Amino acid sequence: QVQLVESGGGLVQAGGSLRVSCAASGRTFSMYSTAWFRQAPGKDREFVATINWSSINTYYADFVKGRFTISRDNAKNTVHLQMNSLKPEDTAVYYCAWRCTYRPVNCDYWGQGIQVTVSS
Repeated sequence: QVQLVESGGGLVQAGGSLRVSCAASGRTFSMYSTAWFRQAPGKDREFVATINWSSINTYYADFVKGRFTISRDNAKNTVHLQMNSLKPEDTAVYYCAWRCTYRPVNCDYWGQGIQVTVSS
């Protein structure tokens, strides 16, 4: 069993940057892909980015390509999402997920989510 805890959310102005992080418990974290999803008010949860266990493969939703970067540190059981050039439409609750399949990205374990708000 892996528990996922997100951190680093908050309020940022449009055009700014923010990094959200996810800390995982458990010894098997490094064995599987992880991902970030988000859910805006009144909308369905949507895929943002995923990274495989070795960090060799990453895959992004079209709407974040070139702006967001996913990374992981298996030694620290963490995964990060660096978000640059943020837009008001990036406002959402961001969820860390683990033990994910690749394209389509479906995950077995989820964090509680963290709020990211981008002001215009």
